[in-house]
Amino acid sequence: MNPFYLRNFLRLNDFNKKDILFLLNFSKKIKFKKLINKEKKFLKNKKIVLIFEKESTRTRCSFEAASFDQGAHTTYLGPGNTHLGYKESIEDTAETLGKIYDGILYRGHEHKKIKKIAKFSKIPVWNGLTNTYHPTQILSDLLTIKEIFPNKKINQIKISYIGDSKNNISYSLLEAANLLNFKLSLISPKEYLPKKKTLKKYLNIKNNVLLTDNIEQGIYKTDIIYTDVWISMGEKIEQQEEKINKLKFYQVNEKILYLSKNPCVKVFHCLPALHNNKTKFGKNIIKKFNLKNGVEITNNVFNSNKKIIFLQSSNRVHVVKSLIINSLIQKTNL
Repeated sequence: MNPFYLRNFLRLNDFNKKDILFLLNFSKKIKFKKLINKEKKFLKNKKIVLIFEKESTRTRCSFEAASFDQGAHTTYLGPGNTHLGYKESIEDTAETLGKIYDGILYRGHEHKKIKKIAKFSKIPVWNGLTNTYHPTQILSDLLTIKEIFPNKKINQIKISYIGDSKNNISYSLLEAANLLNFKLSLISPKEYLPKKKTLKKYLNIKNNVLLTDNIEQGIYKTDIIYTDVWISMGEKIEQQEEKINKLKFYQVNEKILYLSKNPCVKVFHCLPALHNNKTKFGKNIIKKFNLKNGVEITNNVFNSNKKIIFLQSSNRVHVVKSLIINSLIQKTNL
């Protein structure tokens, strides 16, 4: 039985372990079918609208490429392209789109907004990122883990997320760890660790999760060190200064890799990465705060792990296909 048919995908905790593994196995199969040029088009004549209140490279491209491969038609609505919540209520916009399209991808800010879109559109809605969760990224990470650790089950893996742990990646990782029972460490200065009150509100945390400001404790014998950008372009100078001054000791560099005591440790990054000065934003941050060889990750570490990092990125297409197909098609035969 397809557990995703006509259901929303807003966060991982909306499903159980069996459901998530079903989606990952389907992703793996459809990736193979694409590789051998035997991919079936399940989504012919389906119409999907992509709502982006936050701009994106990977999320937009993965949904458009997945839809194109599957024969679906997409409409892109970028920042400023709709009256959503400004000239027209979210409820009215969602109901209108629900009568025109078969599915909605939303990437934006408050999680409550995507919940409202899902309630009033009455068609499947997929979360491409909100301030609270980023489930499609974590699905891609899980598929990548299955590929780079073929001899390990997911519940035998340890992931150490380092940096600012109050973000959508860390919260979705917490949900994934809770569902699939892998070991997870969130490593941050105390003020950037999730509050226990927040954890109780969203999660049923088991003893496989560690929250710590101690780097050596958090990354000891880990399989994966995972990081993300620390600051966003919209943040004020004061916010940037506060974060950099606190997080600069948590940069993923060769010393951090050595402290893991695992010579085979892998590094994940969900991108974009400020690992060099080849972007205007990265160059300004590195110069302003006198950082060495990158911001949240050094250029050396990034380049030595970029094959895996870009695999995380490309796997987004396959998990998105799996998600859309199973949301819109009741029975599939690969």
